[in-house]
Amino acid sequence: MTIREISEDLNISYGSVQNILTTDLNTRRGSAKFVPRVLAVEQKQQCLSISLELRYRAASDSSFLGNVITGDETWVYGYDPETRVQSSEWKSPSSPCAKKTRPSRSNIKVKMIVFFDLDRIVRAEFVPRNTMVNSEYYKGLLEHLRNNVRRK
Repeated sequence: MTIREISEDLNISYGSVQNILTTDLNTRRGSAKFVPRVLAVEQKQQCLSISLELRYRAASDSSFLGNVITGDETWVYGYDPETRVQSSEWKSPSSPCAKKTRPSRSNIKVKMIVFFDLDRIVRAEFVPRNTMVNSEYYKGLLEHLRNNVRRK
């Protein structure tokens, strides 16, 4: 319910309802967070059992987390690679100071998928432009990752 609805139902002012809710009852207005999807009961149970198993294995085997490889994807933007030292130039004492603007994002934007373990990056791959990242793409990527891990 909103403060307006409560004030109309109780026939008291908006400010009084707001004061009672925030000061006397110490409540705050909050909104629900979006989740990707609502899981079925079986899916929740499966997630719980896998999480408990991983927790047990990590507690019982100290080297277990060293064998875990996880991944993430991010957008990578192109920047001007010239450093402050590279852009320095000789000038006379009377000439004005040189100014270098902060690098800004360029129109170069590429998705990068990175897999890493406890110590290092295992594999990093830039997704080609106009490529749909779907289950088929990830299947091929995971096969390449598995082959890399087997070789190493």
